Amino acid sequence: MAEDAPIAEIEKRYGGRLGVFAVDTGTRRTLAHRADERFLMCSTFKGLLAALVLARVDAGQETLSRMVPYGEKDLIFTSPITKANVGKGALSVGDLTKALLEVSDNTAAILLMRSAGGPSGLTKFVRGLGDTVTRSDRYEPKSNEDSGILDTTTPRAIVGSVRKILLDNVLKPESRQWLEAGMIACTPGLKRIRAALPSGWIAGDRPGTSIKGESNDYAIVRPPGRAPLLIAAYYNAPKLSIADREVVLHETGSVFVKWAQG
Repeated sequence: MAEDAPIAEIEKRYGGRLGVFAVDTGTRRTLAHRADERFLMCSTFKGLLAALVLARVDAGQETLSRMVPYGEKDLIFTSPITKANVGKGALSVGDLTKALLEVSDNTAAILLMRSAGGPSGLTKFVRGLGDTVTRSDRYEPKSNEDSGILDTTTPRAIVGSVRKILLDNVLKPESRQWLEAGMIACTPGLKRIRAALPSGWIAGDRPGTSIKGESNDYAIVRPPGRAPLLIAAYYNAPKLSIADREVVLHETGSVFVKWAQG
């Protein structure tokens, strides 16, 4: 039986289209199902954007202490940190990046992307990682709308980029640690892949959701005494509720754990 058969069974049972790619960086084993098909990134792009911001900090082009001005007119939906602090008139790059990573603050994403070259700047950054697939084309909320290949990635491509960002030398060690800490503190995806992990496995993730039909997640997972694992799961199922799509990602996480332990 193919290793991806349990993933295919989940997809058949719930419907929709489920793309998965996982790699054990110690053994080089991989798990793949629709790994090279395109899916909307939704908010999974925010992990890449945070990495771009930190790369700019490392290069002396940005500082975490720089204050970014904004007001009521800049706020969009799902922006808990920027909304709560709008009366201050500005937040630091560091605070905006934490808001981006930990609670998926949409206004923070827009403000940071504006200062880092826009969507084309993010695409240029991932091209520099050797990722010829992932692309950023629009600001939120437009980037959550299906439009051909715009704002898409594949599970294999984003795992490749995340591996270089979190485990190679794209960022300075302190920036890598800062980014992973923000992913560990992330709360919106706790019912997805991370919900299936055994106690003692440390993980950080970056979820993404489209109300119209897509729920995604990618994670770095550190089992005790082992090399890190990386997984991306992208699920498009317009007929299902967000809660049901999260169940699918949770079940995918369970398959991933069994695969990793095999």
